[in-house]
Amino acid sequence: MLTFPNAKINLGLNIIEKRPDGYHNLETVFYPVLVEDALEITLLRNHAGKGECVLNLSGKEIGGCTKDNLVVKAYQMLNQDFGLPSVEVNLLKHIPLGAGLGGGSSDAAFMLKMLNEEFGLNLSEEELEGYASRLGADCAFFIRNQPTYAEGIGNIFSPIRLSLKGYCILVVKPDIFVSTRDAFAHINPRSPAFSSKDIVLLPVEEWKGKLVNDFEESVFPQFPEIGKIKEQLYQLGAIYASMSGSGSSVYGLFRDDISEYDFGEGTFVYHGILQ
Repeated sequence: MLTFPNAKINLGLNIIEKRPDGYHNLETVFYPVLVEDALEITLLRNHAGKGECVLNLSGKEIGGCTKDNLVVKAYQMLNQDFGLPSVEVNLLKHIPLGAGLGGGSSDAAFMLKMLNEEFGLNLSEEELEGYASRLGADCAFFIRNQPTYAEGIGNIFSPIRLSLKGYCILVVKPDIFVSTRDAFAHINPRSPAFSSKDIVLLPVEEWKGKLVNDFEESVFPQFPEIGKIKEQLYQLGAIYASMSGSGSSVYGLFRDDISEYDFGEGTFVYHGILQ
C-alpha cells in the first residue's frame, strides 16, 4: 500500500503566552501543501509473527535511530492496541527536515491512516486524531488534512472555511537549521491585535503587514539569509510571503505562475499550485 504524506505551511503564527508547564500557547492556521514524501507498507516477507516494523529510508537523510522515527512510533502505538502483523515500511523523504513544514508529523499521521485502512481497524477520524496527538502537537492536523485554525500548543483544532486554490506557491528552504528551542527562547509572547483566523478571511492582498509569524522577529536577526529570501519573494512579485513555523523555510504566494527564480545552490525549492 502506497501513500504520499504532504507538507503544511503556517498562515500567521502568534506566540501568545508561556504556560506553567514550559510550553507556549499559540495561534496559527495550517494549510496543506503538495510537497510530498512517499510512504509504502508491505507485509514483512518470510515473517509469520506480529509486532515488528522494519523501516527503510531513502531520499533526504534523516539522522538518529530508525526506532525513534515517528513512523515506527505510529506503528508501535497501534500495535499495542490491535496486535498488528509485522510490516516493512519504505519511506522516501522529499519534504526537507527542520523546515517548519511538518514533514515528520505528516509521515506519522499518514502511517496511522494507512494501517487503519490496510488492516481494517475501523478507527474514526476522531480516534485517529487522538492517536496522532500523542505523537506531536501538529500531527493530528494531517488526519483530516484541510485548512485548520490551531490553538493551545498547536493541538486544539477548529475547521476554517478557506481556499487558496489556484494560487502559485514557492517554498524555499536554505541549507540552514533553526533550533525550535532557540527560536522560542528569543520570543516575547503577546496577544495579537487581530487573530490569524480572521485575517486569512480577508483578500490575500491585504495580508502583508497584518498576518505575521512571530518567529521571524527572533530568527531573522540570527539568520539574515532567511530574511533575505522573504525579500526576494516579494521582489519576484509575491503578494504575500512568510516564514513557516519556526523555520527555516519561507514561502511566497503569487497570483500568476512564476517560471524564473534563483535562490542558489543547495537550496530546496518547491514550485506548485495550491489546491
